[in-house]
Amino acid sequence: MGTPPSLTDGELVVLGRHPLASNLVLVAEVRRADAPAVTVAYKPVDGERPLWDYPDGTLAAREVAASRIDAWGRFGLVPETVWRDGPLGPGAVQRWIGEVTSLCPTPVAVTPPDAVPDGNLVVLEGEDEGGRPLLLSHPDDPRLRSMAVLDAVINNSDRKGGHILSHDDRLWGIDHGVGLGAEPKLRTVLWGWAGEPIPQEDRDRLTHLVEALGREDVVAELTVLLTRLEVDALGARVEWLLTAGTHPEPSGEWPSIPWPPL
Repeated sequence: MGTPPSLTDGELVVLGRHPLASNLVLVAEVRRADAPAVTVAYKPVDGERPLWDYPDGTLAAREVAASRIDAWGRFGLVPETVWRDGPLGPGAVQRWIGEVTSLCPTPVAVTPPDAVPDGNLVVLEGEDEGGRPLLLSHPDDPRLRSMAVLDAVINNSDRKGGHILSHDDRLWGIDHGVGLGAEPKLRTVLWGWAGEPIPQEDRDRLTHLVEALGREDVVAELTVLLTRLEVDALGARVEWLLTAGTHPEPSGEWPSIPWPPL
């Protein structure tokens, strides 16, 4: 069968449009004659809606930068994402997680108080349209905890439950276009460990990332995708997390939970 093609090699063929995305997201395949096709999400820059709080660069470039940061830190939580041209122009191309015909489940739960899964950490109390109480919770899972650290690194402003996918005994984080800004904007459903010490395994990942950010080739790659101010802010966040040694807490200066949370 040969080896799967690189996402940058082969023809990018659009299959259709993702119906639930707020910006243009196309389901596509990377096809090459000597290898099986790879299903991807293709996010062309021309399909982006401008955001007032992210005036510089593109969301697609931030998607690619998040994937590279994940790899340099050895988190293993973001699907491979590359920058390439396609039928609708340049943009981000990311390996598709799961089956195109069905949604992957998320470990984040919104339930009545008496139905919170055992062991889940409650992060938000609310009500449904009838005034009945609901709780937002997530598992006390080390993989999710690593994702919370990664979100703090990339200053993720949109970690909804639907952006956390469970597939083949792995967890994946997707949709990182609204992140990596220079100003603090962390907004996530993964607040279950706020203020607690960062585990050593994640401190090691942060150390790997510090080492990578000290390399000229890494900085050069990032400055193509982000502004220099954003690259400097990224390095400062990683250093702060290592020095503080704890998960960040909501600041009160920015909404701490994305809406809708799922």
